[in-house]
Amino acid sequence: MKRTKRSGFSLLEVLVATLIMGIAVTTLLVGLSQSVRNAGRLAEHDRAAMLARNKMNELLLNPQLPLAGAVEGSFEGPEPTGETSGWRAVTRPFEAQPNAGPGSVILQEVALEVWWKPQYGDRRTLRVEAYRPATIPLLR
Repeated sequence: MKRTKRSGFSLLEVLVATLIMGIAVTTLLVGLSQSVRNAGRLAEHDRAAMLARNKMNELLLNPQLPLAGAVEGSFEGPEPTGETSGWRAVTRPFEAQPNAGPGSVILQEVALEVWWKPQYGDRRTLRVEAYRPATIPLLR
């Protein structure tokens, strides 16, 4: 039998090309999946930062905030994504004049921790601090 030369690809060449394409597509899909996951985490963190900013502004303007102590609460929820979130603020006198008595103005630290629990994953927290002038309460 006489062999004639054929043009085209052999079966081995087609299999190798398919394998290379499969590896490339798999790598691309893994990278895309990781990007989507990171975007979701960033959106959660951005939301927590916005909630922390709003709650801190509310706390700094609250004249009933204790000089030293803790207050906490939760945000309206749960979110459509299934996550729940809340906050805890700890206040303490930060800086005062020596011998500062009732009615004296001092610097008060407000430490706010915002937490959220995504539908899938562990509880995450964001901590922010601010300072405000406060008055030592008068004794009654």
